[in-house]
Amino acid sequence: MSQLKEIAWQGLWKNNPGLVQLLGLCPLLAVSNTLTNALGLGLATMVVLIASNMLVAGLRKGIPDEVRIPIYVMIIAALVTCVQLLVNAYAYGLYLSLGIFLPLIVTNCVIIGRAEAFASKNSVAHAAFDGLMMSLGFLLVLCLLGGVRELLGQGTLFDGAELLLGDWATALRIELWQVQSPFLLALLPPGAFIAMGLLIAAKNAMNDKVESAFAQKKEAVKIERARVTN
Repeated sequence: MSQLKEIAWQGLWKNNPGLVQLLGLCPLLAVSNTLTNALGLGLATMVVLIASNMLVAGLRKGIPDEVRIPIYVMIIAALVTCVQLLVNAYAYGLYLSLGIFLPLIVTNCVIIGRAEAFASKNSVAHAAFDGLMMSLGFLLVLCLLGGVRELLGQGTLFDGAELLLGDWATALRIELWQVQSPFLLALLPPGAFIAMGLLIAAKNAMNDKVESAFAQKKEAVKIERARVTN
């Protein structure tokens, strides 16, 4: 149980792939111009990361060390192709919106990095949980960045949600204020860099307090488990 908590802590905060490791920045900055796009790419990345971690962990004893990286890439490419075909079939509008960044999940350093650093050395269950936590940390950063950029650029949230979730999702669109002309700096990559820098600064500012709170919680758990025998 403590190992699962440590995996969750590493993926969501300590080694968050978006805010700390700074991996996968290309899709992170390019696609997060709306919350819907960010959510779509984040979910696709989550599916690929969990499945690739499980396959690599399950096949690790049969994969020769000399060719492990090419095999990892082939596994990831096969999974990305499946996800791409599914999005094309069931969410064609989102498929067009994400464009080249959907197949480029193959080159996302988060996925190949977790396959090499964690999944190749651990059980299938732990690798799946690591994939879930790492991709969840990546998804949260994507959605936060997408929400801030869409809000500043268009004054809306979940614009185009029907592309991802179907016609019923048009009700999710929220217009907080009307914009005569979009704020392009927020919607273009330079605005993404600025927003990303502010998120990293906020994370660093809160880091010491959050880590000390987590350490105190771990210490309290150890004290509760202590036994005294005669």
